[in-house]
Amino acid sequence: MSFSATGLLLASLFYLIVLFGIAWGTERGTLLRRWVRHPLIYTLSLGVYAGIWAVYGAIGMAADSGYGFLAYYLGISGAFLLAPVLLNPILRIGRAYQLTSLADLFAYRYRSQWAGTLVTLCSAAAILALLSMQIQAVSVSASLLAPDAPPKVISVMFSLIVVLFTMLFGARRHQASGNHQGLVLAIAFDSLVKVVALLVLGGVILFSVFGGTNGLEAWLAETSHPEATMTMAINDGSWRALLLMSFAAALVLPHMYHMTFSENPSPRALAKASWGLPLYLLLVGLPVPLIVWGGQALSVDAPPAFFSIGVAQALESPVLTMAMYIAGLSAASGLMIVSTLALSGMVLNHVVLPLKTPRDQGDIYRWLQWVKRLLIAVILFLALLFHETIGQHLDLSILGAISLSGTLQLLPGALGVIYWPEGNRRGLIAGLFTGLFIWLITLVLPFSVAADILSWLELPVTPGYDNWHLFTFVSLTANISVFALISILSPASPDETSAAQACSLGALSRPQRRELLAASSNEFVQQLAEPLGIRVARREVERALNQLKLPNVEFRPYQLRRLRDQVEINLSGLLGPSVARDIVKRHLGFKPLTHGGTGQDIRYVERALGDYQNQLTGLAGELDNLRRHYRQTLQNLPIPACSVGEDGEILMWNHAMESLTNISAEEVVGAKLLALPEHWHALLDDFNRGDDLHRYKHRLDLRGKPHWLNLHKAALSGPDHTEGGSIILVEDQTETRLLEDELMHSERLASVGRLAAGVAHEIGNPVTGISSLAQNLKLETDDPSILETADQIQQQTRRISTILQSLMNFARTGNHAHANRYEPVSLHRCIDESINLLSLSDKGLGISFLNECPASLQVLGDEQRLVQVFINLLANARDASPDGGTIRVAGKADGYSAIIEVIDEGSGIPADQLDHIFEPFYTTKAPNKGTGLGLSLVYSIIEEHYGNIQVESPANPETGLGTCVRLRLPAYEPDTDSGYSSPNERS
Repeated sequence: MSFSATGLLLASLFYLIVLFGIAWGTERGTLLRRWVRHPLIYTLSLGVYAGIWAVYGAIGMAADSGYGFLAYYLGISGAFLLAPVLLNPILRIGRAYQLTSLADLFAYRYRSQWAGTLVTLCSAAAILALLSMQIQAVSVSASLLAPDAPPKVISVMFSLIVVLFTMLFGARRHQASGNHQGLVLAIAFDSLVKVVALLVLGGVILFSVFGGTNGLEAWLAETSHPEATMTMAINDGSWRALLLMSFAAALVLPHMYHMTFSENPSPRALAKASWGLPLYLLLVGLPVPLIVWGGQALSVDAPPAFFSIGVAQALESPVLTMAMYIAGLSAASGLMIVSTLALSGMVLNHVVLPLKTPRDQGDIYRWLQWVKRLLIAVILFLALLFHETIGQHLDLSILGAISLSGTLQLLPGALGVIYWPEGNRRGLIAGLFTGLFIWLITLVLPFSVAADILSWLELPVTPGYDNWHLFTFVSLTANISVFALISILSPASPDETSAAQACSLGALSRPQRRELLAASSNEFVQQLAEPLGIRVARREVERALNQLKLPNVEFRPYQLRRLRDQVEINLSGLLGPSVARDIVKRHLGFKPLTHGGTGQDIRYVERALGDYQNQLTGLAGELDNLRRHYRQTLQNLPIPACSVGEDGEILMWNHAMESLTNISAEEVVGAKLLALPEHWHALLDDFNRGDDLHRYKHRLDLRGKPHWLNLHKAALSGPDHTEGGSIILVEDQTETRLLEDELMHSERLASVGRLAAGVAHEIGNPVTGISSLAQNLKLETDDPSILETADQIQQQTRRISTILQSLMNFARTGNHAHANRYEPVSLHRCIDESINLLSLSDKGLGISFLNECPASLQVLGDEQRLVQVFINLLANARDASPDGGTIRVAGKADGYSAIIEVIDEGSGIPADQLDHIFEPFYTTKAPNKGTGLGLSLVYSIIEEHYGNIQVESPANPETGLGTCVRLRLPAYEPDTDSGYSSPNERS
């Protein structure tokens, strides 16, 4: 049975168009997209591992060596069954640091661009044979079905279609995450086609050729061919070598690394695949013996590897024959697409970018996309060239052995990533060179030379290379030995040690706490603009900020260090770890160390220990519980406390400190003291830098009220803590101070009250008598001189009464007497009311008042008491001003204070009297013009409101006239008084 070349080509195109449609529909976000993240789809996509081996290679090996073909499936099944200790660590590292290929993993772990490049070149050399194997299988199977179809034309057409598909859905846009949902679903569909076609063929053979299980048993009993019995000696070295290579394939084959780790939707999916993939491979391998026996029973005239096609032809079933051809086409195309995609990314990151970083490109993403497409075409062209010159003359099993034994050389380095922190780049590179050299001269060159010679003689290559497994073990043993020896003899660099800690299972990375040259995320953009361009730099920094859930403008040192690491991780997925590390190191560097060393970043340690909380057992778990106990003790300490590093970075900020400052720990831990609001920064930074270990009753105005604080400091340095720093305790003594002041005021009030009562009793009665006598005198005479004297007597008695009343008012004033009734007060309104009250008097009618105090300026206090202050000050200014003068009241906010100035145009106050004007009964006015208690009352009320008063005279130094009375009161700032703000916001 045969098909026309045109029909075969159309069938191939139809299938690939269906594949194209699945990928396109998924990328467009249709119903298909819902299936992509399902663990079953992920498991089926891993079936790309089988490739052409499932349809042709395994059958050929089964016909030749019996059940030895199972080694190809058992090895990788064992690797996936060991996923918790073998694959999960690699998945964790890859997801954490955006390592999308094995070359990225090696370059990151061994801190060497050469390591990544060498892995890329090794993978490329080995994968060419594997790609040639796929091309050969498709061209041979097509030749069997359509003898008139030229094999070279089939190979070229197939390669072009694969190139087109890979470009469209593997490199549509350069993605740092490496996730291609449409491609994943298409590969899963490929895997489903393979297994269904093989199971159907196996079922048809069992029931159509042998008539069921009984017929199969009878045929096996009658057959004397050793191939039919599927026997194999247990000491067959090739079986063990294939088992080892397939075990390593889970880690080292580019397409398997890509599908297992880069396209992994979640750790849960890998857990499902750890048993799902072995089950899938069992279903794929189950029909293989039946196909071999069916081919022998039907005496199929085709190479054993192509018994699946031959049996279908012998059964004269066009549908079954086409189904098997499509299964082979699907297996080959899926493996080629993923392998080429993965290899192109490796070549881009570790060959192209180290030679040419796209600094001058306007759109790096588009440049990377087109370079990757070009690399895909180049790789498939080289695979086609290899096939036409060498590969088509070699058996499928030989091509598979060459490819798998080459990638096997990467296994020691891959296992060293997670299990051997002592391994270093010198040992890795030396071991790889040794193993690859032996592989090249013992496996690659002999077959290549033999293929060339036999091709020139037009003879087939004889499959007599029985000792390939010996050379595989020799090359691997030499690789491991050199890797271990060089690593032990040569020291690892600090960067390698740090990377090894980050990669090793259960290891804890402890980065240093150093300050970056960039002081904010905006400066990150500016510094990265040089290598990446301003648009790409801004996009990458914004992306990292969103991933870390940080504000758009970040300035805290700890968060900037996290941002730097996240930018490097993202650039690693975009440009490869080596290029990313080089860019970040050169453009986002640290400041030079000033003390020869620095402390470790305990915030990183805290975060890591929090992630490991449920994994710590035994002594480690007990130590972590102890750490949590002490940390909780500090956090819940009823005394405000914070710890500060030697560089001024805040390391701890407990709950009581949050309550006192109204600043959360999340906002300031990891930031410098400079980032605190000005009053807290000035207090804590000055105390931290000073030599004093204690500071008592320091006054600080918070939310319109004064607070009195005791500060205590203790150094953290010592033999158990060499990193330095200090811990600061802050005691809020405000309540105690208020109680003390209230007690003093009560005592003062009692003494003044007794004095006032005595004065009122002893002086009030005689004054009343004198006033009565003066009134009677006015009734008893008409003498003008006597009446004038009587008026003067009454005027003086009224003055005495006024003095007594002022004395009583003064006795009722004092600090904090009305603190419990304080409310937000508008100073502008107080001044207006005072001016209105003064305007009711007939004094100073020619004086004008200007209220220039902002309406938004507020203090916390007693409005009536403050009106009394301004009445006294404005009355004094009015009395001192000449006719037609102007009295100006100005106000402004100065930090956390409100400043009010009352300025007149009078003659001023002599300098020798300025120090006495606030003393009771002292006045600069003429006799009978004042009591001397007005400014004393003002001073008392201002002190009661936690402010101060200053007098400057003359107010105008040029004219020597005027007086300026300046009041300073704590400003009332609702909601924002003690809020946290950045230095940029305050500047």
